[in-house]
Amino acid sequence: MSTLSPQLGLEFGAGVFSDNEPRSSRDQIGSGPAIPAGRVQLVQLRFQSVLTARLRVLLIAGIFTLVAIAAILRIVWLGFAGHAPSQSSLADQLLPPRGEITDRNGAPLARAFPAYALWFDPKAMGDGGKPLVSEPADVASKLKSIFPSMDEAKTAALLASGQAGYLKRRVLPEDANRVFELGEVALQFPQETDRHYPQGSLAAHILGYVVEQQGGRLGMEQVLEKRLSDPELRSEPVALSIDVRVQGALEDELRRGMLATDAIGAAGVVLDVDTGEIMAMASLPEFDPNIVGADGAPNVFNRATNGVYELGSTFKPLTVAAAIDAGVVRDLSKNWNARPVEVGKRTIQDLKPKGSTLNVPQALVYSSNTVTARIADELGTERLQQMLVDLRMDQRPFVELPAKGKPLWPQNPDNRHTNMVIGYGHSLAVTPLHLANAYAAMVNGGIWRPSTLHKLAVEDVPRGKRVFKASTSARMRQMLRMISLYGTGRSADAKGYRVGGKTGSAEKPNARGGYSERKIISTFAAAFPMDRPRYVVVTMIDEPRGTKASSFQRTAAFNAAPVVGRLVPRIGPMLGVRPDSSRDVDISDLRYLVEGRK
Repeated sequence: MSTLSPQLGLEFGAGVFSDNEPRSSRDQIGSGPAIPAGRVQLVQLRFQSVLTARLRVLLIAGIFTLVAIAAILRIVWLGFAGHAPSQSSLADQLLPPRGEITDRNGAPLARAFPAYALWFDPKAMGDGGKPLVSEPADVASKLKSIFPSMDEAKTAALLASGQAGYLKRRVLPEDANRVFELGEVALQFPQETDRHYPQGSLAAHILGYVVEQQGGRLGMEQVLEKRLSDPELRSEPVALSIDVRVQGALEDELRRGMLATDAIGAAGVVLDVDTGEIMAMASLPEFDPNIVGADGAPNVFNRATNGVYELGSTFKPLTVAAAIDAGVVRDLSKNWNARPVEVGKRTIQDLKPKGSTLNVPQALVYSSNTVTARIADELGTERLQQMLVDLRMDQRPFVELPAKGKPLWPQNPDNRHTNMVIGYGHSLAVTPLHLANAYAAMVNGGIWRPSTLHKLAVEDVPRGKRVFKASTSARMRQMLRMISLYGTGRSADAKGYRVGGKTGSAEKPNARGGYSERKIISTFAAAFPMDRPRYVVVTMIDEPRGTKASSFQRTAAFNAAPVVGRLVPRIGPMLGVRPDSSRDVDISDLRYLVEGRK
């Protein structure tokens, strides 16, 4: 370059390649007979510079091309193999860690939200250092003043042990600030995700609960585990079939009935007769899913779906319906023998005899065991059992909950005596939900449908299976209404709601294989409004005692039926059924038969 520079300066200075020359003279340079050496070196230098620049551009373009190809291949691979980690991480940040559960109207039943816990870390001050500034007993006393429900002695023992552990879960921010002001570094507040049930213990047996790092337990939390925890599915709340308002009213009235009779428990179901949707279902006593830990909870037994009971005289309308369908009962005015029935060494008799003969309407109004037993005898074991099988009373109840009781059939259902007592609700144990499904089929035109806790769209309602003729269903609606007007169900007759139903009281089996005379199950199965049934209501009181509130009576007419009488006016308007005293089922022909006139 040192020898080239003077030549370049000389040539440019001499005007050899000046821009002031005419263009024609410059164009002749390439065609001259000789080219100076300096000019050749300049051309070569420029050529090498251009070549280097082009190679660099090509190299950079190649690198970008390779990066683009790698990115495209990565995107294609992720499209087939799964989601990018960044997408999953983003979804985890934006979505709740567990999906929400609501009632049919969108009211929240279960949801997840960030929460704080109070954690003791004895190593927070450093290894070998004293974990607490104050004495454990003093710290426990101060924590007790912040959290009144805390066990002070247990907390002091944990602090003194020097072992890390939870002192309290679900700490409110304002309480965390008060603990922070104590100045104890070992008291820490890890942020966690809490499963919260805004309605408290309401619908606890339906919802179940969640155990940290183990998932849902018991109810729909367990059934919906995959959907509630899957990032792709948990963004949308899961709507159950229940109405939180109806659920609250059902639990309230059941609790009132249970406490009034000093019973050990109660259960109830409100069922849509046309869809099988469970509008409310309760089992008492209940539990609070907000305070359930890994050790479980008390009172988790679900009497509505898991408890099997002999439901007594509530079976009598079903037996009569099967007999009408089969042609065994054709003339409702026919008088049946109502005297005690001798079957081998056993005798079937009525609790309160009403005469030597009764027709079918009278037998239902007076709840006659003897007449129903004779009807079941004429119907025969095959046809009666087929009706029970058609109503799915040989299987666990159709509902999504994992806790489902298996019906208990007698060892020899073909025995004549057994068949007769099954006809009026003994020797066969089923759940209250079984009974609700059966009554829905009996009053809705004869179609059995499975019950469900999922809210159904119109197109998702199952077609069901015909169990009773439509004409038989119409006749049974009349007779159930008649029982509420003139029979044992009078205390369930809510004015304007045209309630129809049947009571049932059955002694509970004892450990010796017989029946207890002091422990009974009281049940009332009903539907409303009977001129166009929309809902079935079943209430059951477990071991009621005769109290002043029940006129010192234990039977269903004095405890289970009044629950329905108070419940229906509360839930009717919520469910779109308003009282109307100008309408009713025409039972004029049955009324004359009940009164003994023709």
